[in-house]
Amino acid sequence: MATRKKTDGGKVHRPDGQLRQSQLVTTFGPGAMVDLVDRAVVIGGLEHWGYGKNVPVTLDDPRLRRSLIPRLKALDPDLDLAREGYFRMAPEGDMRDPFPNVGIRALEFPRWFVCQGCRRLARAAEAFENKSGRYRHECAKNKTGSAVPVRFVAACKRGHLSDFPWARFECDRPELYLDEKALGDISRIYVQCRNCGLQNPMSKANALSYNCNGDRPWLGGRAANEKCDLRSELLVRTASHAYFAQVVSALRLPDPEPDPLRIRLRAKDVWKAVQKVTSVDEIAMLAKLQDFVGSAIQGYSNEAVLKAIRAENDAAGVTAERPLRSAEFDRLANAPVEPPGVVVDPGVQFAAFRVPKNKIDLPPNVRGLVVVPELREVRVQVSFSRFDSIGANLQGEYDFEGRDVKPAVLTLPTGNEKWLPAAEVRGEGVFVDFDDAVVHAWEERPAVKERAELLLRAFEADGKGEFPGVRFYLLHSLSHLLLTAISLECGYAASAIRERIYCGRAEVDGPNMAGLMLTAGTTGSEGTLGGLVEEGRRIRHHLREAWDLGRLCSNDPVCAAHDPSAEASDRHTEGAACHGCLYIAESSCERFNRFLDRALVVPTIGNDPALAFFAERP
Repeated sequence: MATRKKTDGGKVHRPDGQLRQSQLVTTFGPGAMVDLVDRAVVIGGLEHWGYGKNVPVTLDDPRLRRSLIPRLKALDPDLDLAREGYFRMAPEGDMRDPFPNVGIRALEFPRWFVCQGCRRLARAAEAFENKSGRYRHECAKNKTGSAVPVRFVAACKRGHLSDFPWARFECDRPELYLDEKALGDISRIYVQCRNCGLQNPMSKANALSYNCNGDRPWLGGRAANEKCDLRSELLVRTASHAYFAQVVSALRLPDPEPDPLRIRLRAKDVWKAVQKVTSVDEIAMLAKLQDFVGSAIQGYSNEAVLKAIRAENDAAGVTAERPLRSAEFDRLANAPVEPPGVVVDPGVQFAAFRVPKNKIDLPPNVRGLVVVPELREVRVQVSFSRFDSIGANLQGEYDFEGRDVKPAVLTLPTGNEKWLPAAEVRGEGVFVDFDDAVVHAWEERPAVKERAELLLRAFEADGKGEFPGVRFYLLHSLSHLLLTAISLECGYAASAIRERIYCGRAEVDGPNMAGLMLTAGTTGSEGTLGGLVEEGRRIRHHLREAWDLGRLCSNDPVCAAHDPSAEASDRHTEGAACHGCLYIAESSCERFNRFLDRALVVPTIGNDPALAFFAERP
């Protein structure tokens, strides 16, 4: 992770730590704080990522690039992406043979340390001595203690990070000591000044007002700081809300096979003659009068030619990029029927086939099943936040424009690094397609409408983001139940399976999506073994298992009766959901286990059975 350096004697120091390349896109991206053996660091921004003489592994995806550019501009007008090499894997180092300029430079943070012997609290450069890479403190004559980084820092909701203002917390000429009790309660942790005799509990820190200095240590130096008008808050370095990465992912969708007729029509003279045609009679007349037109459309019916002309005109009029999930849903929902004995060619990036209805047993509520034996997913980190996570919209994209508080950037906007860190996942998936008419009829039930109003009121009390709608609650809850049921038999742990929800209409005249996909994948080159696809063919069996899992929770009737709109509730985005029924590993869930309600999927204790999409066992 940190680059090596040579001492005066020529000794080469090993890197201070190592992380998986995929972790640098999520948990430990730029701006994240990491504990090492003897000190703590903050992962450097993209300016501090070194590839040496190695060529960066690029994971370019034009569709995802076009989607991200306006979102980056919303963060900062100077942010942009290069034409090539705009998505890159993290540099790959070698612990056995480290090279100075290959790896990621991590900057020491925090700069305040506390002695484990006498509990002296001070800046490392002022009170402690660096011996062989470790800070030491002479507590008393002939007594030396090791110093470790203090676990409290200051941060704001824009992601800025700085040392906690310890001196301002006490007096002008402090000699500070940190007294921590065994219980670890913040109210039992005291900062003492032996120079003036003051003593303050750490619980008082958040009651004091400190303006944020706009520090961005991951970008390096004071020149990287920016103005900030927010209040700085106390933050524990290792807390779960210290770092939230905003990651956008997209499936690699190869361009569809070109239509031979449309290729013929694109010829300059032919297109000039036919582009304004509106009827089959006009086509017949043109073919008769213009030999080059008749030759171009020979072998095709006039109806087929008119359809191709309309499609070509529609494509020419499209100026905006289709939303990510809408484009994926269109390819999945319109996947070709699986031919007998099909074997996907090696190296294919995406392959999806609809299982023939005569070969699968489907309940009436499910329109079809699509197996995806090969898929590649590109995951790109765009930014990060602290204290609060930022939810993506139904397309899996982040709407930064118009936000009062925007997340932090990974690089200096005015710098030369016009790329973003990325990882590619290779794997397989199963897509369950629901009949939109059936889902819409369920949404119109009086009981469901009443539940939707309850969930909306509770969501508004939470006050974050945009309400996803009752359809999303249904698909998301069913996804968690189905994921748990399939994981028991497919050979993968539940934490190794991820969900991908396709919900709602997010573009004018676009598809009204209602589907979910479960995927298993790895960032390695081997991909997966096919167990998920094969188990997906037994979808009705797994839906029955999911129905059984959702019917009764170990926390019922408390779980089933949970009212998210109640003032005493601390879970305003969940209905009947808890760790005993719907919660799964957060690495598998797109929404941090939020927006869940199993009462919308199956009948539950104390709730109206009309709420359940699957009123009976599938």
